[in-house]
Amino acid sequence: MSEQPLSRVTLFVAAGLAAVLVVGVIVASQVLGGGTDETAPPSTSSGSSTRNGPLALAGVDAPDADAPECAKLVDSLPAKLPSKGKELARLPLADPAPPGAAAWAGDRGEPVVLRCGLPKPAQYAPTAQLRLVSKVNWLPVEGAGASTWYTVDRPVYVALTIPEDAGTGVVQEMSETIAKVLPAT
Repeated sequence: MSEQPLSRVTLFVAAGLAAVLVVGVIVASQVLGGGTDETAPPSTSSGSSTRNGPLALAGVDAPDADAPECAKLVDSLPAKLPSKGKELARLPLADPAPPGAAAWAGDRGEPVVLRCGLPKPAQYAPTAQLRLVSKVNWLPVEGAGASTWYTVDRPVYVALTIPEDAGTGVVQEMSETIAKVLPAT
């Protein structure tokens, strides 16, 4: 079999098709929601554009998500959260929705995501810097573009992932709800 070098036209067409494929994958991941980095704190699917339909959340290790405490908390969560003078509305979750999870967002940007029943956070150590908000002890863990706050004084661990532009009203409102629903331990 004789090997002929590829023509310039063939190379340009191949490069163009590869570029279109990459752009298509990026657009599809933004529209349909992506997976999660298993080393990152519990997070969300993508959400930088206007939302249409339920939010898809990837499953995470949450061995106690089916606990009665998580069901009670999820049932008691507010329909709206304050965020820098605006309100974030609770979002419907796409099936199969992970148990013990909820999310809120405005028209644009990443959602706030709550997950109940997680294992003890790896960052929780005797020297960890906790923050007390409305009688709830939180362990804040900074991430790229968001922080995840873990409750560390309740019968189940709860994680609240908050985009950096959401403000402090989210933690305040969630602390008040958690303090009413889950007893301190």
